[in-house]
Amino acid sequence: MEQKTNKPLLSIILPAFNEEENIGYAITTLNQVLEKEKIDFEVIFVDDGSKDLTFAKIREQSDASPIPDRIRGYRLSRNFGKEAAMWAGLNQVKGDCCVVMDCDLQHPPEAIPQMFGLWEEGFEVVEGIKVRGKESLLYKLFSGIFYRLISSLSGFDMKSSSDFKLLDKRVIDELLSLNERNAFFRGLSFWVGFRSTKIEYQVGVRKHSMSKWNFAGLFKYGLNNIVGFTTAPLQIVTFIGVLLTIASIILGIQTLVNFLMGHSLAGFPTVILLLLLIGGGLMISLGIIGLYIAKIYDEVKGRPRYIISESTKKEI
Repeated sequence: MEQKTNKPLLSIILPAFNEEENIGYAITTLNQVLEKEKIDFEVIFVDDGSKDLTFAKIREQSDASPIPDRIRGYRLSRNFGKEAAMWAGLNQVKGDCCVVMDCDLQHPPEAIPQMFGLWEEGFEVVEGIKVRGKESLLYKLFSGIFYRLISSLSGFDMKSSSDFKLLDKRVIDELLSLNERNAFFRGLSFWVGFRSTKIEYQVGVRKHSMSKWNFAGLFKYGLNNIVGFTTAPLQIVTFIGVLLTIASIILGIQTLVNFLMGHSLAGFPTVILLLLLIGGGLMISLGIIGLYIAKIYDEVKGRPRYIISESTKKEI
């Protein structure tokens, strides 16, 4: 039978994909930081369909923990993506608040006591704002463009935001009540509101292995979240239509003036140019509309965000 205490419980969610070398290091570091601050906590690992020994390492840490249920692990049936893994973790939270962070500890555990202290002061969302580390120039450029774009389109200041944040149980319950399948965790934590504050942190250096992200993955992640979180790209279709209409009016006036002045018309190049212009605009517009239709199709199917195939506990 679990012992009841008056101390608030902090849940820590760690999505993991092929992180076998980081599991033990993450637990050791979290224990050192949080036990020093006398914070009661639980750790929830979500193995996002890893191909290595990640889940075996999670189970090993869970079995070795002197405190029952302090370390729990859940394995997804396949790689559903980091977003799905985070939502899976949120569904397993038992604490009064939770921190979502990377398993490689590029989100520094040393910042957690400060976040927890702000929560105790009454803040319900504590956003971790990253101070860029030693990332590649291409990564910094792409990230900067993405966050500036989604901030301007959504109306929320999400520049330099990250998945590293603390959420009150009330906020977690509101997030879990949302029915959308293609959920953008980072954006929805802004959207739900509540009393929030920010802290800055320096992106840490990975102790083991390499980052699983590449440019193609980041591009897909950015595109999916822009389309899934805001309808602003649909306005591009209207903009293209207005632009083509204006161009057609100008070209029509020019053609009429030349005809009235008796000038010979070079019709063939003009027609080809006009067709290319309209055709390109139509294809771009159809592509944007197609992205939203695909998102609607995914939502209508109503498939679960993830499937848990295994747990460190006997029951799932």
